[in-house]
Amino acid sequence: MRRYLVVSNQTLGGAALGAKIRTALEEGPSEFHIVVPATRPRDHFAWTEGGARAIAGERLEAALRWFSSIGATATGEVADEHPLYAIRDALRERQIDEIIISTLPPGMSRWLRQDLPRRAGREFGLPVTHVVGDAPSKTKSA
Repeated sequence: MRRYLVVSNQTLGGAALGAKIRTALEEGPSEFHIVVPATRPRDHFAWTEGGARAIAGERLEAALRWFSSIGATATGEVADEHPLYAIRDALRERQIDEIIISTLPPGMSRWLRQDLPRRAGREFGLPVTHVVGDAPSKTKSA
């Protein structure tokens, strides 16, 4: 069984990441651990750590439902706001074969400005797949 660490926040429910997860499942038995760093929301002028964790928790719960709906075995956690620290913490607790990092597009992504995919691969010595997701929509629910 191949074990993946999925690191995402704003792009967690996106089509690009979904396609990568489906591909992993097609390649053979897989299990996933989702890490959602509780990063500062970019669309909130004022924010609190509790608020950031709540947003990350909502995204995680939605992702876990989606993974379950496609037959994927998945666990997850809300983690440190710094994605490299969040990855390090997750790797202390479990064996992982590959890290999947989903970011916003270049120019929008703080994680790409931090060179997260390359740094994670170098620091942890694991294969890293970088998925570029779409910017979150600003649609309002009725």
